[in-house]
Amino acid sequence: MPIIKHLVDAAKGKHPVAAKRSSHWPTVRKHHLEQNPTCAVCGGADKLEVHHIRPFHLHPDLELDPSNLVTLCEANKGGVNCHLHFGHLGNFRSFNVEVVADSHHWHDKISHRPLADS
Repeated sequence: MPIIKHLVDAAKGKHPVAAKRSSHWPTVRKHHLEQNPTCAVCGGADKLEVHHIRPFHLHPDLELDPSNLVTLCEANKGGVNCHLHFGHLGNFRSFNVEVVADSHHWHDKISHRPLADS
């Protein structure tokens, strides 16, 4: 991760300043996005993040575990930052261990929402 992005993300509270990713992270991230190329909540494909269900700084043993990853976006589609709201419950200093179930639930609701006649 470039140092500037790391510092900006740390300032936003996305992870501690001292957190260091594995050298394998870029490859794992790339493979995850190839297999899961859309946001698990809204289905969008812009500004995607590979979110750790259990944060890597708390569970370094799960950092590269595919079962600990979910694709979420920061595209603000429909006014919602899925990564912030579903992955971190509205605060990057928090995390949501139920993010996969919540993502499925809300993806289904969004996909089947009723629309008013025009």
